Amino acid sequence: MDLATLIGIVCAFSLVIASITMGSGIGLFIDLPSAMIVFGGTIGATMIHYPLRDLLRLFKVLKNVFFSKLWNAREVVELFVDFSHRSRREGILALESELWKVEDKFLTKGLQLAIDGMEPEGIREILETEIDYLEERHRVGAEILNTMATFFPAMGLIGTLIGLIQMLKTMEDPSTIGPSMALALITTFYGVVGANLVCLPMAGKLRKRSQEETLIKEMVLSGIISITSGENPRIVEQKLHSFIPPKARESRYL
Repeated sequence: MDLATLIGIVCAFSLVIASITMGSGIGLFIDLPSAMIVFGGTIGATMIHYPLRDLLRLFKVLKNVFFSKLWNAREVVELFVDFSHRSRREGILALESELWKVEDKFLTKGLQLAIDGMEPEGIREILETEIDYLEERHRVGAEILNTMATFFPAMGLIGTLIGLIQMLKTMEDPSTIGPSMALALITTFYGVVGANLVCLPMAGKLRKRSQEETLIKEMVLSGIISITSGENPRIVEQKLHSFIPPKARESRYL
């Protein structure tokens, strides 16, 4: 579980709820018609905007907001330096015994291609295509959340207009003014909360996760190409260090 995401959600909603309860009861901000307009309208508009397969794929992508299984970049460097040593000493086929230890499917695929004797350029083409489609999946997920963040305030505005119309049409009956005004204002509240506390932060976290995962996969790709080309472990290390900030680099050869 990503602690920053969890703490951020808890803090944001806790402070909003606390500020509400300090001024009035939380029940004043719970309104079913308003929720139906804002949340139902946003989901419906999003379904119109995107194919169903993209919406279903969003749920798989959203797990990256809450859970992070990315390697540490320095671990990647250490792993490939070890692979390079063994490959130069025993031959690249010796790495086949390491495949079952590797949990990352991208790395396993790249190593298997190298062990099978594919040329470096062929391996690069296959793995770069996989990276491109990974970025596309994450881009679509973030785009859907940004679109929902646009629809949320719009649905809130629609609810506000509905409430105002109802209020103006029944001005002669004072008992209807309060519920109509509540609908008008609560829908705006729901729309702002949905956009700014849910969709926009999650879209930003997805973009950040995509950048981090892409960086790791590009490191893996570079390491596999270096091993396939039979490069010296020192050269492999230096190449992979180019992906890491200077302060985070640790070398075996210094």
